[in-house]
Amino acid sequence: MSQSHAIFTRWPAKYPEKLQLYSLPTPNGVKVSIMLEEIELPYEAHRIDIMANESHDPAFLVLNPNGKIPAIYDPNGPNGQPLALFESGAILIYLAEKTGKLLSSNPNIRYETIQWLMWQMSSIGPMFGQVGFFHKFAGKDYEDKRPLHRYVSESIRLLHILDQRLLTREWIMDDGYSIADISMLGWVRNLVGFYEARELVNFDQYTHIQRWLDQGLARPAVQKGLETPTYVK
Repeated sequence: MSQSHAIFTRWPAKYPEKLQLYSLPTPNGVKVSIMLEEIELPYEAHRIDIMANESHDPAFLVLNPNGKIPAIYDPNGPNGQPLALFESGAILIYLAEKTGKLLSSNPNIRYETIQWLMWQMSSIGPMFGQVGFFHKFAGKDYEDKRPLHRYVSESIRLLHILDQRLLTREWIMDDGYSIADISMLGWVRNLVGFYEARELVNFDQYTHIQRWLDQGLARPAVQKGLETPTYVK
């Protein structure tokens, strides 16, 4: 395969015939690395140091004009043509459809799964991320605590919805583990771990989420994906 895409000028591929992942172990980044491990699709991972502003490198911006991780370059895309793709939710759907895994072919279940994926992207991700910013990072020094209170209360509301969803289910969907679960595991893990917000959101009351989180984190593919591996499978 020719390495003609601009991304290869900055991050050359050792194995250009494999799917190329550009990411970092953030809650959004691990969605794709977990997915790749779960579906056992051969890939090569490139670590993008966002603290060093590498996601705004001109070569990366050709891959993702939004300057965010994760992004992929699949040399074996639809119709045999290469495909560059960004946005974690879009990548999850693409990989599920490419391999026929973790997204039901039943239209009713399929769209319900995508519905929960979109809920994560529009609600869980933004709200939990803001809690992290205002509770642990630069925002914690703001004298005005109203933004923190706003995001904490909204996160509590979302956790209640998720806990109720898991009341009678092992996974988000009735038919089993799916891209909906993959999309949320990293975010919930970060909220109570890296963001240190367990007590802030009264997380211990959400016993169904805790059970779901524990069984998700116990999956070998999840454990590997959380490290955004730099090795090649």
